[in-house]
Amino acid sequence: MFCIDNRCTDVYFNLAAEEYLLKRKEEDYFMIWQSEPSVVIGKNQALQMEVDEDFRQMNGIRPARRFSGGGAVYHDLGNVNLTFIETDSRPDFKYYLQRVIDFLDYLGIRADADERMGIYVDNKKVSGSAQCIHKDRVMYHCTLLFSTDLVALNAVLRSRPKGDGRIPGLREARAISSVHSEVVNLSHFVDSTVSLKRFICLLFRYFLAEEESNSIYRFTAEDRHAIEAIRTDKYADEGWIFHRSALKKDLT
Repeated sequence: MFCIDNRCTDVYFNLAAEEYLLKRKEEDYFMIWQSEPSVVIGKNQALQMEVDEDFRQMNGIRPARRFSGGGAVYHDLGNVNLTFIETDSRPDFKYYLQRVIDFLDYLGIRADADERMGIYVDNKKVSGSAQCIHKDRVMYHCTLLFSTDLVALNAVLRSRPKGDGRIPGLREARAISSVHSEVVNLSHFVDSTVSLKRFICLLFRYFLAEEESNSIYRFTAEDRHAIEAIRTDKYADEGWIFHRSALKKDLT
């Protein structure tokens, strides 16, 4: 497995990098990454149903839509994202979930998962995940809240009353609504000497050392050129972010 410590904090580049590794590469990858404040919705969600747009715009929080399904999540530099991409004709996504739980156990944090593959500590959510399959390639990615601004998280992720999931302004399309949970930062459960930087270092080294054959991979100039093209054409495009619905075809 190639392990990538992706230092770019542009959410559109990072989402494009995931799709690039999934669709255009053949090797197995693990990538760790962070993004500047942004709210990332699932492929089949409607931004206006998930996000407080006034708060988002006033606070300079970027909107983004990812390639996988699942619910809306908030990213900032206190949140760490993990991505596993492998070739597997019979994927078991609980396997990837367990690997993350095992890492937390390695740090002395007892964590549990629910049926939606969220990770909880003391009955509060510390991680949300999503998955997707492209041909025989599988992707599992998740968040890990370490020192995220939870006030901003709770403010920008809109809690809506239960309804039929219709997207405002569209007659037929329906959107997948997020399931909201009480959240907490992992920093509350580790020694005070474990900073965010130290946490990221431990996380990367843990998965790098999983197998002797694992090695560090850095994006080449060719990789970056291809990723930037996906970023511009898709993930930073307002048509993808704001107007895509569950009934519109993904042309990429």
